[in-house]
Amino acid sequence: MEAVRSERNAEKLPPLQGPVMQRTRLQVWFIRVCSSILIWTCLVQLAAVGELWHPGVLTGYTGPTKMSAHREGALPPSPPPFVPARRYTSNGFLRVTCNGGLNQMRSAICDMVTIARLLNLTLLVPELDKTSFWADPSNFEDIFDVGHFIDSLRDEVRIIKRLPKRLGLRYGYQPLAMPPVSWSNEQYYLQQILPLFDKHKVIHFNRTDSRLANNGISLELQKLRCRVNFQALKFTPEIEALGNKLIGIIKQKGPYLALHLRYEMDMLAFSGCTHGCTEVESEELKQLRYAFPWWREKEILSEEKRSNGLCPLTPEETALILQALGFHKDTQIYIASGEIYGNQRRLAALRAAFPNIVKKEMLLASDDLRQFQNHSSQMAALDFMVSVASDIFVPTYDGNMARVVEGHRRNLGFKKTFQLDRRKLVELLDLHQKGTLSSDEFSVSVRLAHERRMGQPAQRRVIANKPKEEEYFYSNPQECLCEGITCADSFAPGNKTISK
Repeated sequence: MEAVRSERNAEKLPPLQGPVMQRTRLQVWFIRVCSSILIWTCLVQLAAVGELWHPGVLTGYTGPTKMSAHREGALPPSPPPFVPARRYTSNGFLRVTCNGGLNQMRSAICDMVTIARLLNLTLLVPELDKTSFWADPSNFEDIFDVGHFIDSLRDEVRIIKRLPKRLGLRYGYQPLAMPPVSWSNEQYYLQQILPLFDKHKVIHFNRTDSRLANNGISLELQKLRCRVNFQALKFTPEIEALGNKLIGIIKQKGPYLALHLRYEMDMLAFSGCTHGCTEVESEELKQLRYAFPWWREKEILSEEKRSNGLCPLTPEETALILQALGFHKDTQIYIASGEIYGNQRRLAALRAAFPNIVKKEMLLASDDLRQFQNHSSQMAALDFMVSVASDIFVPTYDGNMARVVEGHRRNLGFKKTFQLDRRKLVELLDLHQKGTLSSDEFSVSVRLAHERRMGQPAQRRVIANKPKEEEYFYSNPQECLCEGITCADSFAPGNKTISK
């Protein structure tokens, strides 16, 4: 009030000359500065008090109080402040439609962000597959935290939820739809794709699986792929909460092994692997394969694929392998998969060998799972979380989930993950079942075959001109697992530790 009166009095007085006028103006200026400092000090104090009693009231974060977070034990801390947005002139808009299951789409999203960064594009929030075998209607924001995804990458790529109206279909604009070439390097995108944006301001990648090479990509871009995978792609709060609840229930009973038993109908139908199936089941799987015209391989020799290690282990084979690896009968095993083909009949041998088998449907109330029913990708997200958090992870097939989970576990300190040598195992299984190998000999052979296949630090295997056969980037992202110029030395044979 004194400052206001001073200003008014100053305005009413006639103009003064010399030192008197200068002193008066100096006093007004001084009072204004002091008032501003006082007001800002009060605001800072209010913000501090607000954080103690109601965190987020002044910051916009509406999470629980610190006390309630301590009680729940699994709730995340307050999000960090936004990183500054990267300023660049966008060369166009990239729309992507991912294909496949959850983890194939997850890898593809990481690749598409990286491509958008390389080409200085504006990326639309990726669209998810709704037309595949799983027919999951989920959108990106139903599975992933879309706000976190956009904000956490704003220093690398501009990501938007929808195109500007002037570039929409309603205004007659037709984007160029195309699938980029699989396993492509940076030069392909710079020389073949980038020039297309001069003519087409919007390009739609309608297939995204394995469109970026595993190797030969610059270190900066490889690390961006990891950043998207490990940090930007967070599940929704609902999935995170239920996943953490499920993990807590399992851990209350002690350590556990997560078994990705990929013996599901779609896997068997499209791989043509029918070992252990009845004739009726084999015919059913064949008919399913023919029902999908986009699946090119129709006639498949099952036993030939099995001998080459290209089939998932059956539940019966899995029981023998786990026993040979030394797991005790009372081992707690979480089955991370959908419905097993053949149901309880095919699980009988595994349950007899390991009675302590659990699934999410056994541990969670039906009310907890109701919102995720008929949404296979959301259910798969729960299995993903449980698998990453497990003490030991054993996949019976090296599909997308197995490989992406393996990469996450490497990033968490090389947690034990068995990479089963199925070709070797099929050979040993057949010898054992014919009586050529005794139980002890079988067990010793299985263990020896996997001494260096438990997720230890290792160089990613590169096979020139055969990207499908070499080791997948997301299963062993070695560029992101160590720091410094001696990084390559960390992967030397016999070296079991790595500088993180």
